[in-house]
Amino acid sequence: MADVAQHAQRRKYIGHSDLVKRHIPTRWSHLLGYSGVGALVRAENVLFTVMDISYWTDKQGEPAGEPLWYVELLRATLGLDDKALRQPPMAHLSEKDMVDGICVPAVRFPAWTRCPACGLLHHRPWDSRRDGEAAEDQDPRCLRCESQPRLRQVDWVLVHPEGGLQEVPWHFLAHPTAEEAQQCRKTNPNAELFLQRDPTTGRWQLQCRTCRKRASTFLPGQPLLNGRYTRLQPWQKREAGHGIPSKQPFSILEVSDPRLYLPTVQSALAVIPPECQIERGSVLDRLYRNSAARRKFDRFREGRPRLSLLKELSDEFGCTEGQVEEALAEIEKGWPLYGQTATRGQLPEKEYHALTVPIPDQHEGADFITEHRTDGLRSLPIHDKRANRAAAVRSAVNQLVAVRRLREVRIFRGFSRIEQGFDDGLHPNTEERSAALRSGWLPADLDNSKDWLPAIELYGEGIFFSLNEVILRRWQCQEGLAQRAETMDQRFRRAGLRLVNEPPLPITPRFLLLHTLAHLMIRRLEAEAGYPAASIRERVYCAEGDAPMAGILAYVAVPDLAGSLGGLEELAEPSRFLRLLSSVFDHADWCSLDPVCAEHEGQGPSQLNRAACHACTLLPEPSCQFGNLLLDRVFIAGDLNGAIRPLLDFAGED
Repeated sequence: MADVAQHAQRRKYIGHSDLVKRHIPTRWSHLLGYSGVGALVRAENVLFTVMDISYWTDKQGEPAGEPLWYVELLRATLGLDDKALRQPPMAHLSEKDMVDGICVPAVRFPAWTRCPACGLLHHRPWDSRRDGEAAEDQDPRCLRCESQPRLRQVDWVLVHPEGGLQEVPWHFLAHPTAEEAQQCRKTNPNAELFLQRDPTTGRWQLQCRTCRKRASTFLPGQPLLNGRYTRLQPWQKREAGHGIPSKQPFSILEVSDPRLYLPTVQSALAVIPPECQIERGSVLDRLYRNSAARRKFDRFREGRPRLSLLKELSDEFGCTEGQVEEALAEIEKGWPLYGQTATRGQLPEKEYHALTVPIPDQHEGADFITEHRTDGLRSLPIHDKRANRAAAVRSAVNQLVAVRRLREVRIFRGFSRIEQGFDDGLHPNTEERSAALRSGWLPADLDNSKDWLPAIELYGEGIFFSLNEVILRRWQCQEGLAQRAETMDQRFRRAGLRLVNEPPLPITPRFLLLHTLAHLMIRRLEAEAGYPAASIRERVYCAEGDAPMAGILAYVAVPDLAGSLGGLEELAEPSRFLRLLSSVFDHADWCSLDPVCAEHEGQGPSQLNRAACHACTLLPEPSCQFGNLLLDRVFIAGDLNGAIRPLLDFAGED
């Protein structure tokens, strides 16, 4: 029940600008994904589009969401020093079905509806008035038909690669030329448009029955003439800033087309000490997050107002006045960072250090709790029919860590439409195309003027292990590995990929090994831990040189302060982990589609996978950092002709 209650609190309510408001509960995790800013959301059989974050405000125009605390170092490593992180606004539904709080606004879109019986198109039928009053908030009906069926929003919208989303210009499509359309509209302001399927061909036909013009070539997906307002959204007015002409055409897409909305969500682990070791709920924590009280202390350095404020806060926190003063003094010294800073791009190194170095004096209220179990793995007796292989697997592991608790922050950065942001292998990769891809991405506030981004925090657990650096260096000396990795690196660079999480460049044998091993690990965890694969995520730590990294974190995270159920942490027990990892290496040896899969020269977008397919290695999209790309089982198990040896062969060498 605690989980249910917590999840019920993690809801936002979407309101739209119809005559009568509707309030639709939606989870924050959806709002920062495929139901984010600019997305088409179907709820209560009605389509809405979510407005940008400049509208997520209170009556004073201030951001309505609560700020995320203890993410200063995280923001610095992500290059977001000028952007605060805030939760989306949260509203509660009272016992009287009244919404208490700030809602995320949305507008009903498309505004065109169609009668399923006669095909007559209606524009904004919910704007009708009855006897001078606003119409009730109900589904409008077609009064032309005797049965008066409910009108349905049309299934097509007008989309541009630069991010714009608009209504389909039905009136202009119905006429052969723009001049005829303008003349018809001028002569007949209430012209009737009908959209119906041809019973013989099954194609859609659009007809203006006022002037008898017909468009029999209307097909979803067809490109329209180049135009202006290519970045305009349904809730925006046509202004000068949106009217820049584009060389790319608009397209008519169905509302269910996956190309209609492609969100960019960045996730990071808030595991960087000292912020991750804050004792939540302590006097120090509560005072730090009470910025209004701290501003009052700045004004009242002494005297009766200060004493009164100390008494007020001590009663609120359930502590003594002395404890409040001690907490205030610690904050004035610079708590929690004490001047510590981070540099952009350091996040993987910071996370890896937090995972591999034991943290002293951990407490249960911290956001990040680890338990190192490497010694238990090293001393584990092996009584198995395949003792040699189990010993090789154990030798390949450098560190084993049970992550009992972690905190993940997911940040909504923006979205794009039509284009995926990388070359799909079907079009030439030109500078003009690359510029078009960059111009098609829109930030969460559309103009990048706001000083914050929407984000949520999730709590969970995981398993971390790293590989033996000595064994890796022996394995990497194989000539065939370097050639195979170089081929993947060249393909990756030619593709011009724009991933939210960029892999380390150049693409190396070490990275391909770790990434593929992480995928195989998650597939085994799905069977062993009871979590669906889509809920388990990977983090690959890879680097060479003076500060090498070779680690894998598999974790789950949910929007609940209590975290997850502990299934992954239990599997980090040394004996269970050894059996688990041994089975991972076993599954790397064989795929049900072998030898075709093992010998494949390239598959997937831009041929960026080789010996990796849905039968053996690929994961659901949310699980992978790198878009289910750059995978190859040969880097673990070796190739069929023996030119590349398996990793475990080197673990058995002295």
